[in-house]
Amino acid sequence: MKIVTVDQMQALEVAADKAGVTVDALMEKAGLAVADHAIRHLGSPRGARVLVLVGPGNNGGDGLVAARYLHQWGARVQIYLCAPRKSPDPNFTLAEERGIPIATVAEDPGLDSLKRHLASTSLIIDAVLGTGKARPIEGQMRDILLQVADARRHQAKPLLAVDLPTGLDADTGAVDPACPGADITVTLGYPKIGHFTFPGAATTGRLEIADIGIPPGLDGGITLELVTPEMVRPMLPSRPIEAHKGSFGRLLVVAGSRNYVGASYLACLGAYRAGAGLVTLATPRGVYPIAAAKLTETTYLPLPETWSGSINSKAASDVMKALEGYAALSVGCGLSQDPETQLFVHELLLDNPALADIPTVLDADALNALTQVKDWPDHLKNHAVLTPHPGEMARLTGMSTAQVQEHRLEVARKYAQQWRQVLVLKGAFTVVASPQGAARISPFANPGLASAGTGDVLAGVIGGLLAQGLSPLDAATCGVYLHGAAGEELRHQLGDAGLLASDLLPEIPRRIKALKGST
Repeated sequence: MKIVTVDQMQALEVAADKAGVTVDALMEKAGLAVADHAIRHLGSPRGARVLVLVGPGNNGGDGLVAARYLHQWGARVQIYLCAPRKSPDPNFTLAEERGIPIATVAEDPGLDSLKRHLASTSLIIDAVLGTGKARPIEGQMRDILLQVADARRHQAKPLLAVDLPTGLDADTGAVDPACPGADITVTLGYPKIGHFTFPGAATTGRLEIADIGIPPGLDGGITLELVTPEMVRPMLPSRPIEAHKGSFGRLLVVAGSRNYVGASYLACLGAYRAGAGLVTLATPRGVYPIAAAKLTETTYLPLPETWSGSINSKAASDVMKALEGYAALSVGCGLSQDPETQLFVHELLLDNPALADIPTVLDADALNALTQVKDWPDHLKNHAVLTPHPGEMARLTGMSTAQVQEHRLEVARKYAQQWRQVLVLKGAFTVVASPQGAARISPFANPGLASAGTGDVLAGVIGGLLAQGLSPLDAATCGVYLHGAAGEELRHQLGDAGLLASDLLPEIPRRIKALKGST
């Protein structure tokens, strides 16, 4: 599923028209889809009151079509024209012919009629501006939207937005102060970048994607995609019945320190839960007995340690000697920022041609160590998946965390290409970017995952998938999706607070099973 800009969406509509699917046909199918989603929310159309707010452009046309279908199915529909529409207007004429009540803002200067309709409706449909918002919303339009926002806030009136909530910029995620937000957004044809970019993402509500009849194959040049089950399912490693543990790869996890023992536990079990055949933990000698008491299935490579309980710089040679026979490497979870340990990371990862054929996950303190080396990307010889959270990304780039968050997609794409590595910029709607410029956005934004250790699980899952032979881009994409889907399932069970990173571990294979079982 591609994610588009406004210009790309308009180009797709033009291409569809040239392919024989007219704008009117697209609008008819769009309005039908909106009406169908409205019925799903209402449960039954019979007698339900629906207020359709109609704007001046195509978004308003979609709303008029939806109003017609809802009226046909038995709903008590009220159309409210928020601005004049161009004539001739076939969809407006059809609504009039069917006897659907129509009010206009021109005849409602004090908005008293709008207030009455808002008070009595079961559902508001926002078909006012969609992608057409290009400047600050002012005047009567602003007053209308503020009344709608007030009804949502104080009267708990649900709102379904057509394509985007009015006032949400489809390309940037910027939100006009008058934007009323939505409980459900039915996006037409393709999701838009603004649906996954804050602050706009917080106004979208539940996002539903409606097929409006754009012919397949027209979107081939678009390089931004939404990660979906259909994308991830074929990436999952096969599990032949005659397999043994060697069939599913060996992963060496370099992780842990005296203060961060749990990170090594979470990373190793994340890899196992993703299907890796064998996981070895390379960790300080003082951490080894603590980790071994919890990690029954993991094998171990105890390493020389510093006085603070972190990995000693001399341990790089021990890791390199042990690497033969391993399919993938994961470095960084809970290593600490001990200067000796940072030297160990430099010795292991930089200017090391022996790692050229070993795909590697670099997380947490491995990334922090790289920031100490000028031009570090030029010295990284292996194919890696870098998994920074926004603060780590800020340190790697010299930007502020706020700047990273404000331009997440652009930052991820730019530095994946500049560093020539796959980049996973973690957070709500995690971005996976490739060195070739393509990017994929996770569909999940879950405050329940904002707790210590969840990133260690993700690093382990990606490492386990690398060990099973997935490419860095596919391992990152699949790992991000499984991790997010596991968190989403736990959110349904537990709510959005109190989720532990370790809760994700048994849920990972369940999400794999669900993907394989879905069609």
